[in-house]
Amino acid sequence: MSGDQYGRYDDTDQNTFYYVPPMPPAPPAPPPAPADGARAVAVAVLNLSGLGLGYALVRRWVLMGLCWAATAVLLFVALPADPDGVPDSALVLYGVFLAAAAAHGARVGLRTPLAGLRRAPLALGLGLLLLVVPAAGVVLYDDARDEATQQMLLDRLDEADRLVQAAGDRSFESARADYRKALSVYADLRSDHPGSRAAERVPARMKTYYTTVGAPYAQGDYCQAVEPLKYLRTVPKSLPGTDLGALRTWPDDRLATSLYECASKALTAGEATWASQYGELLSTFPESDQSAKVEPSVAAAVTRTQKDLNGAEPCSAVQRLSTLGSQIDGLQAGQADVGAALDKDAQRAAGSADAGAYTCGVDQYRDGDFEAARTTMAEYVSDHKSAKNAALATKIAIAAEVAQTVPAAGRKLPTNRTGGSISVTVQNDSPDEVTVLYTGPVTGSFTLKACGSCKAYSLGSTLSPSFEPCNDSGRNYPQRTISLPVGTTYFLHKPKGDSLATPASDTAKLQSGYIYTECAYTTQSLGTGL
Repeated sequence: MSGDQYGRYDDTDQNTFYYVPPMPPAPPAPPPAPADGARAVAVAVLNLSGLGLGYALVRRWVLMGLCWAATAVLLFVALPADPDGVPDSALVLYGVFLAAAAAHGARVGLRTPLAGLRRAPLALGLGLLLLVVPAAGVVLYDDARDEATQQMLLDRLDEADRLVQAAGDRSFESARADYRKALSVYADLRSDHPGSRAAERVPARMKTYYTTVGAPYAQGDYCQAVEPLKYLRTVPKSLPGTDLGALRTWPDDRLATSLYECASKALTAGEATWASQYGELLSTFPESDQSAKVEPSVAAAVTRTQKDLNGAEPCSAVQRLSTLGSQIDGLQAGQADVGAALDKDAQRAAGSADAGAYTCGVDQYRDGDFEAARTTMAEYVSDHKSAKNAALATKIAIAAEVAQTVPAAGRKLPTNRTGGSISVTVQNDSPDEVTVLYTGPVTGSFTLKACGSCKAYSLGSTLSPSFEPCNDSGRNYPQRTISLPVGTTYFLHKPKGDSLATPASDTAKLQSGYIYTECAYTTQSLGTGL
């Protein structure tokens, strides 16, 4: 089988010849369209719409789909509108993509005929018109973003409102941090977003804020209202650009009332906090009606406490008067006349406390607290040497000291009585100077000089039946004779030289017709004896 160049086919097996005509040559490719700058610009502008319409006119369907996909991704990222907007990275990438699509579309459209809109100027006009779509989208998105921001700020305002409402159910100290947090939100809205709907609602919210924080005052709990009201006076500083109107001075009168009422309650109860609260009232609101009531309240307290000097607890009254005097003296009044009146009240309280010390000492003596009575009377005599009760106070101090060793000596309160019909001689058989105190129908004391030739006795010798101190006729014992009335007199001998010596005591029942002798001596290491 064979063939030739003319298409003849020889099939020797079949002895048959066929004629096959030759294939015609392929037609030549159409010449490229002439370069058209308007067409290139039209394709580029249409691609800038983000819909790939330029690629559609040059029949590049895959590239058009890619444009739609990029725009869909951007919409997915951007919607719904968020106050933070579209991430910058997404915008940059999308912008780079559109620029690339426009540049590539321009290169393709430069020599590619358009399908559909064959006139380049018409396609360019359509592209320019379609640029309104992304521009309108940007405007609408900005509006949606602004609305989202407004809603976010309103949500923030509502959250602050809820925080204030919840804080109102707790004590101020435990809720203070939440109040500050809510106030910070209000302040940020006014300063950082002044034109927002949330910022415009802040002044109305502040009324609720003030009434919630100051609720203890409305409930009549004045002591608990002081700190919240003091806090509210600082609020305007946190909202410098906000017209609070009457709220700016809303806490002032309430705070003045709370300070006065709380301090008055503490003053009546004898608590120490009243002085600081009255002092704060006088310094913060010196011209207020509440400040004008401070001095009368203090004067009434002094008068009430003075009356207690004649009550069942005079010592407590003395202590309160002394404290009152010091506290009143520390008050600083803003007005001269109020200050002068308070000074007089302080002097009156201090004077009554000094005078009441005698009454206190008597009460302590009668209650059997002889150590306290001795101390009180000694201090009273030291501070009031010329007082009419000074002499009797001295005797009470002596009797109290004797009663510390011999409690029976304190059964009766000493009097100013002196002398008597019975002679009692007291001798000192001790190497130490001895103070002799005695009380009974008559109370007094004197000191005997030390016996230079005398020595302290051993404990064993004092226990011997034959022990007789002050019985050495060859010694000249220091002595003193006093006159006492009939009755029981209690003696106490205090050696001055030995601080470890224990005072010795003796009880003498004095009767008419007898002469009595007392002897003071010292026992080695264990004190003195009689």
